[in-house]
Amino acid sequence: MMWSPWQLVYRTAFGCMVLEIFIHNVAQGLNVCMSGSATSCEECLLISPSCAWCAQEEFGRARTLTSRCDLSQNLQKRGCEAHNIESPSSTTMVVKSEPLSSKGSGPTQYDVIQIMPQKISLSLRPGDQTSFEVQVRQVEDYPVDLYYLMDLSLSMKDDLDTIRNLGTKLADEMRKLTSNFRLGFGSFVDKNMSPFSYTATKYQDNPCNGYKLFPNCVPSFGFRHLLSLTDKVDRFNEEVQKQMVSRNRDAPEGGFDAILQAAVCKERIGWRKEAFHLLVFATDDVPHLALDGKLGGLVQPHDGECHMNEKNEYSGSTKMDYPSLALLGEKLAENNIYLIFAVTKRLYVIYKNFTALIPGTTVEILDQDSKNIIQLIVNAYNNIRSKVELTVWDQPEDLSLSFTATCQDGQPLPGLRKCADLKIGDTVSFTVSVDARGCPAPGTQQRFTIKPVGFKDRLEVSVDYRCDCGCTDWTQANSSRCSSIGQYTCGTCRCDPGYLGARCECQEGEAGSMYLSACREAEGKQICGGRGECSCNQCLCYESEFGKIYGTFCECDDFSCARHKGILCSGHGECHCGECKCHAGYIGDNCNCSTDTSSCVSDDGKICSGRGSCACGHCQCTEPGAFGDTCEKCPTCPDACGTKRECIECRLFNSGRLSDNQTCQRLCKDEIITVETLKTEDPNAVLCLYKTENECVMKFMYSEHANGMSVLTALKEPECGAAPDAMTVLLAVVGSILLVGIVLLAIWKLVITVHDRREFARFQSARCRARYEMASNPLYKQPISSHPIETDFIMYGKSYNGAAH
Repeated sequence: MMWSPWQLVYRTAFGCMVLEIFIHNVAQGLNVCMSGSATSCEECLLISPSCAWCAQEEFGRARTLTSRCDLSQNLQKRGCEAHNIESPSSTTMVVKSEPLSSKGSGPTQYDVIQIMPQKISLSLRPGDQTSFEVQVRQVEDYPVDLYYLMDLSLSMKDDLDTIRNLGTKLADEMRKLTSNFRLGFGSFVDKNMSPFSYTATKYQDNPCNGYKLFPNCVPSFGFRHLLSLTDKVDRFNEEVQKQMVSRNRDAPEGGFDAILQAAVCKERIGWRKEAFHLLVFATDDVPHLALDGKLGGLVQPHDGECHMNEKNEYSGSTKMDYPSLALLGEKLAENNIYLIFAVTKRLYVIYKNFTALIPGTTVEILDQDSKNIIQLIVNAYNNIRSKVELTVWDQPEDLSLSFTATCQDGQPLPGLRKCADLKIGDTVSFTVSVDARGCPAPGTQQRFTIKPVGFKDRLEVSVDYRCDCGCTDWTQANSSRCSSIGQYTCGTCRCDPGYLGARCECQEGEAGSMYLSACREAEGKQICGGRGECSCNQCLCYESEFGKIYGTFCECDDFSCARHKGILCSGHGECHCGECKCHAGYIGDNCNCSTDTSSCVSDDGKICSGRGSCACGHCQCTEPGAFGDTCEKCPTCPDACGTKRECIECRLFNSGRLSDNQTCQRLCKDEIITVETLKTEDPNAVLCLYKTENECVMKFMYSEHANGMSVLTALKEPECGAAPDAMTVLLAVVGSILLVGIVLLAIWKLVITVHDRREFARFQSARCRARYEMASNPLYKQPISSHPIETDFIMYGKSYNGAAH
């Protein structure tokens, strides 16, 4: 087959163009803009926030429409002028931002501001994340409304006796914290119907009839409002003294009915809009939950409304089921109420689990006779005011929000929307990032609210969407640029039905060999990748039951991306040409890795207890010997004894750092066993010692059981040496001095004796030498002495003697 010269030139030029496109696409790598299926400006903007559209009339290659969608810098390199590039970005505008208040009482108490800013307007492009900062401050001396809701079942009789003068004492304590305090009172028992209460005729007026321990009590009731919030605390004492206990049949109580009515009946209770709302719920047993009402034939779910009759009693008690935890949490948050569960020790774990499901709720341990109720309320109030937590209301489904908290230490904590261990007056900030996942109908405006738990203050955020291109304002119908059979908009033609091509120059069904090469990605490749047909130098991709096939050569689809547990992109991303584009808050090849670190935060507020890093929402412990969900367990870590020491101090002796800021119950959940003597044979246990303030030594063992529970075995009391007796010390000192003196005298005597003996021996030796010299010296002669008398005597003697003989 022979080709004419113009066909050779055309094919050569066309081949070079295809090669250039192929090389360009390879160089672009993961350029989702070029690999997308965008045939209009609006479609291009939806692919990725980095994509831009060139609306310039003479631009790109006539054979394809998608070449106009690219990165902004690439479009300029390819000759598109900057003013013809459509690439809107998300913007944030602060509408109202009044400064934070510093005090809650006085003439400005009705204008107290605890969150800044108050109104923000967002203009969002899908996929283009924008952020703003929120500051929150708990002001000093803020008004407090406290409603005391008490279980008046028979088992609470001793508690009722204890609180008869509660009002005065509680007001005195609370006025140390706020100058504007009001107190109210209500009570509950249970639904006055079988099987929850005694309903036989003989029990109608006195359910305690026949009960020997306490023969008289009042009929059962669901909830009774007794005293609206007032600053006259004597009224509280008077109302309490009038009350009598009642008796119900089963162990659980109808307290959740009472909580809901106390929350939603705002006018009856007297909640002030500009006050801090505390609802104290005192009981010694578990509550009935939603669906328990079916036992008595109550199938109507609770409607969440106020049902109080003229006697201030709950009129829906025998008509509707008990409220669910979700409904309870919603109504408490809606009315800015902090709920304090004051329960006995055996119920602590049960109600602690409720607090995880009801935001803004705390639990405290109540003594059997409620004697610690005042300190309990004060502690709970301080604990509540020591933390700030943000909640989001009415969040649109197509918006993704992520939070980063910056608390008192100034360190950003990604994924957290809560700060703890604060002092009243501290200011904390949160960075809120917002990402739109799609475009609603044109002109749609949406709103959501960010609100600290228990605060009346809120931040209102309005949202509009930047999904339209400005170039659509110059759209021309039946334009000559489109062969008068199409609409010209943003530099491209939208052809009437039955026509194709960049200028609507082809009709459907036309085909020719000169067009086919334009539909191959490379020489030797299938036309349109085998997943489409070539028509008028463009690929028309087939439809697929699995999803959408698109691209210049039908090389892309939205169903061939990585999956996790069978779900495309884990359900947390969108598939673009074989690659998962993750929603905000998720990363990874299949978007299964969450960037939220809230699940990695240990009870002490640190990420993975400071012993590891958070990856995909799970802690990876790096400290040798550390384990646990938040790396909180580590008997062999250098700081293990120091950490557990604080729990020993606060739990056993109510001392140490943790006893001051009321975080002992939150941080110290380990089982503590007290013993008289420590046994150190366990090889898996670590012996810890520390010196107490009075110079005693405290010893305890720290071990981890196979079931994952941390166990501390401690001495009941520190080991202290007995104080020495003063007389004993005195006698010991005197005796020591005398002993030293005697020893010194003995040594002196010994030295003198030895010296004298040596001298005497030397003297004896000298005498012996003198005698020897006298006997052995030949030159020595005995001296002769003469005396006249002696001589004459001799002479006369001799004569006399001789004559005599």
